[in-house]
Amino acid sequence: MEKDQGRIEVGEMKAGRASSITNGYDCRDEEECCSYTMDGSVDYRGRPAAKAKTGGWMTGSILLVNQGLATLAFFGVGVNLVLFLTRVVRQSNADAANTVSKWTGTVYLFSLVGAFLSDCYWGRYKTCAIFQLIFVFGLVLLSLATRFFLINSSGCGDRNTPCRPHSDMELGIFYISIYLIALGNGGYQPNVATLGADQFDEDDPKEAHSKVSFFSYFYLALNLGSLFSNTFLDYFEDEGLWAIAFWASAGSAILGLTLFLAGARRYRRFQPTGNPLSRACQVIVAAARKRRVQMTPGGDDLYEEDGKEVVMANGSRKMLHTVGLKFLDRAALIEHGVDSVPPSNPWRLCTITQVEELKCVLRLLPIWLTTILYSVVFAQMTSLFVEQGAAMNTSLSSFRIPPASMSSFDILSVAAFLFLYRRLIAPVIPLTQLQRMGLGLAIAVAAMLAAGAVEHFRLRDNSINILWQIPQYVLIGASEVFMYVGQLEFFNKEVPSGLKSFGSALCMASISMGNYVSSVLVTMVMEVTSAGGRPGWIPDDLDEGHMDRFFFLLAVLTSVDLVAFVVCARWYEGSKVEESFSA
Repeated sequence: MEKDQGRIEVGEMKAGRASSITNGYDCRDEEECCSYTMDGSVDYRGRPAAKAKTGGWMTGSILLVNQGLATLAFFGVGVNLVLFLTRVVRQSNADAANTVSKWTGTVYLFSLVGAFLSDCYWGRYKTCAIFQLIFVFGLVLLSLATRFFLINSSGCGDRNTPCRPHSDMELGIFYISIYLIALGNGGYQPNVATLGADQFDEDDPKEAHSKVSFFSYFYLALNLGSLFSNTFLDYFEDEGLWAIAFWASAGSAILGLTLFLAGARRYRRFQPTGNPLSRACQVIVAAARKRRVQMTPGGDDLYEEDGKEVVMANGSRKMLHTVGLKFLDRAALIEHGVDSVPPSNPWRLCTITQVEELKCVLRLLPIWLTTILYSVVFAQMTSLFVEQGAAMNTSLSSFRIPPASMSSFDILSVAAFLFLYRRLIAPVIPLTQLQRMGLGLAIAVAAMLAAGAVEHFRLRDNSINILWQIPQYVLIGASEVFMYVGQLEFFNKEVPSGLKSFGSALCMASISMGNYVSSVLVTMVMEVTSAGGRPGWIPDDLDEGHMDRFFFLLAVLTSVDLVAFVVCARWYEGSKVEESFSA
């Protein structure tokens, strides 16, 4: 009876809220009230979002196509950047691999900037639009620089004719353009993923199921978008037709931006929630002030606002108290005779929800840290895997296979394993997001062992065909399905409601840190292994090195990381929010 009564009260709260937030629109009956979303989303005019006119798979599909076009544009530059640096900019193999790792890391580091601006000030739609404009400008600038400055002699930039050295000004324009691309794509990526999820009302059981599915389709769109880049554009780039490929990338980005803006009136949106850093600092300061105050064992003296709805106007939710990280609970402790209720000074008394928001982020950090090494493995696909392929026999009958196009097998693997997991595995063996992430790490170990084995045999016989790389690419693709899709779902689910873009950015940030760690690791390995005049493990001439040992080293490090991940996953305690609808 008490449970049924609680459900009735939640239902009454929702119905009352539907009536109260219509901003001048009268709900004449219950059916009309239910035609609005219950999660706090609004339309482009700031009015409550009508389900029939906004959101759903109509806008979700627009964003999936937009993501595919943007990914095509991004990988049109990124997939062969390591070869562009060696052939056109004339960097060494190790320097080019480090440059790509740093650049890719910066792309995903900018995702934190985009998420911060989105959650705090601009909202997801405006943030996506602004950063896509920056992305387009960077691609156009790169295309112009390549056409008029970087390809400085006839036929240079292909596999046989390196370009002449460039001036500081020409290199400066090049680096400005690729880092504008990094800024634009990085700031856009986490927000478009979350904006897509926003199109489904999680307080509607049917739409909530679609919301979970969206992340799988989003990652599939990302990979299918890169398929064109990794095949057709990669072929042009391998033949030295860099300007044509870059202009095709710019055109794809312009088309994606046009499509994105065309759907503006149908998107469901959430209002930004303000700066979360100040809210976190308030909790820390308030807890420190009361470090000597005695707390009751049951937490009965903790403060929470009364009379607030489960779902606020900006989509935020009240969070329930959890027992971990008890020191922070002091921020919500009511010191009788000192604190006023409601509080007049948020730097002295915070709500339970505010405390739990900080707890939630702190609990996520160990999980996030253990995903970084996986991204080190993933980073090899756009750097050392490509250099390895370029040193192999790339002929298939009379056709030459561009080394970077081998990542097509990664894309096909992602599509295949997404289908296998959603249709065959999940219905029989439902796995939690953390279990899927752990499985992704285990498969990544196998991928590095496969890459090391291929390189070991290549050093014995450098006429070995490039198709021997297929297993390592397929294993990387399988690991992505479990790790990155699981990450997107996990972080988006676990972060507080007002920090959803930050949740998606955490996934991107792990890729960023993975690329930086990869760059540092390559540098350290080269310094240690090239001491005494030796060529090192990753020299310019890979036949003189031992890149297989580097891959085996990554397999060992990832195995250790897997153990650490399992420990953190067992320790992890999820956040709790008030129930918004009954099952």
